[in-house]
Amino acid sequence: MNLLEVVRHIEADVLYGDDLLEGLEVERVYGADLMSDVLAFAVPGSLLLTGLTNIQIVRTAQMLDIPAVVFVRGKYPQKEAVELASSLNMPVLLSYKSMFETCGILFREGMLPCEIERRCPR
Repeated sequence: MNLLEVVRHIEADVLYGDDLLEGLEVERVYGADLMSDVLAFAVPGSLLLTGLTNIQIVRTAQMLDIPAVVFVRGKYPQKEAVELASSLNMPVLLSYKSMFETCGILFREGMLPCEIERRCPR
């Protein structure tokens, strides 16, 4: 799914990258508010959903080759985060929906989750 379709499905505002949306395809989504979870479970090329608003989330996305970040719950990212994302040509979206609802909409529309391996036996 390209990011323009993502924007339409979740009714997001585009804070940066309007001109990049049609050219970026994503098939997986990972949502988290813990940086350690993002580092452990997000896969390169996936779309990151988060309520964290600081510059570190953009640095983490860059390090993991995540092409775009969606800030959920209407939480506007810090100015420095948007500035860094724009310098990296990384689209920044703002969803006014909860993380649960945003993930659910994208899953319903065919996006896949990042797979997490079982860590302990049943």
